[in-house]
Amino acid sequence: MDISNYKQYISAETMMGPNSIRILEELFDKYPLRFSADDLVLDLGCGTGLTSLIIAKETGATVYANDLWVKAEENAERFAKWGIGSQVTPVCEDANNLSFKEKQFDALISIDSYHYFAGYKDFFQKKILPFMKDDSVVLIGIPGLKNEYTGHAEELLSDWLGDEAYMFKSPKLWKELIGSNPRIETVETWEMDCFSKAWSEWLAVDHEFARGDKQYFESIIKPYTCFVGIYIKIK
Repeated sequence: MDISNYKQYISAETMMGPNSIRILEELFDKYPLRFSADDLVLDLGCGTGLTSLIIAKETGATVYANDLWVKAEENAERFAKWGIGSQVTPVCEDANNLSFKEKQFDALISIDSYHYFAGYKDFFQKKILPFMKDDSVVLIGIPGLKNEYTGHAEELLSDWLGDEAYMFKSPKLWKELIGSNPRIETVETWEMDCFSKAWSEWLAVDHEFARGDKQYFESIIKPYTCFVGIYIKIK
């Protein structure tokens, strides 16, 4: 994946945090996905659809772009403008109450969003696994806590995140939360390498949330947090 192909789409309008394309780039470099237009990929928590654009272009699949915070109509306008309206379908549903068909998706990808709704035991097993086809793949990239600080998210991050500090979990803890199931073949979690680049590109954007993050980057974000990569292979 060549991130330079997508620089024109990266802006204060489309970014909602550390550069999601950097996170997706690392996942795709580590676990390349190649599909046909008949294959279906769910982009769960797609935000403004920036990741959906990349998924569509890089995999060739038909994409369902789901987000609770951004209206489907808004993303539909963007997708039409970007020339992917026929390949990407915008959806606006709660991740805890998705209405897709059983075993519908060949892959699920979630960038910088999974931690908002999935940080409890059995979420993956009950809310996600039923929608995954046999021999499918799940790729997740989210902000988290470095392994050595497991269990200390609230005391370390509360000045920056307030009541949302509990959402940040270590790679080890995320693996435990995914859990085991007869349909799950493999679960891998790791601290991603794209941390510095993704954050620097976000902090360089003229956005009020980026300005807010900047004041905590050196004292809290950089020393204690990471991006957690998650790879799940379904049997």
